[in-house]
Amino acid sequence: MAFQTSKVQARIEPNLKASAEAIFQALGITPTEAIRMFYKQVELQQGLPFLVKIPNDTTRAAIREAENVEALSSYGSVDEFLDEMSEN
Repeated sequence: MAFQTSKVQARIEPNLKASAEAIFQALGITPTEAIRMFYKQVELQQGLPFLVKIPNDTTRAAIREAENVEALSSYGSVDEFLDEMSEN
């Protein structure tokens, strides 16, 4: 049983395209299959299949903090982490 198809075109930054297509290849799917999967999830979810929202000030601050790797804390164990969290 044959079915009709429709063409989808999009402009993507070359580095993003190459990076995503390398991931698709590692997953064993084509870009067309990935786009079809995305469209199917939009249809099933009746919207984007992931949360899209503008981060608030608290979230932006947390992102900036996480990007500063030198300022991040590290712990030798989960117990050490939990001890510090209970102190705060």
